[in-house]
Amino acid sequence: MKATVHITLKNGVLDPQGKAIGNALKNLGLSGIQDIRQGKYIELELADSNPEEARALVEKACRDLLANTVMENYTITIEP
Repeated sequence: MKATVHITLKNGVLDPQGKAIGNALKNLGLSGIQDIRQGKYIELELADSNPEEARALVEKACRDLLANTVMENYTITIEP
């Protein structure tokens, strides 16, 4: 079973990496992009075959380590 996690900064949290990417793209002449928010993408291969238990495990991993829940949101997708 495979899980994917997308982690993004919450609205209102400053994103200096996104700002740097935006500036670099403008310097390359790509001026049509108004705003960029940078995030993380994580893939986990799980031994568990029960989707509910797998989701609970990944949820705990996100809360305990993968995401800073004060500043970040995350979404989990479980694939068989």
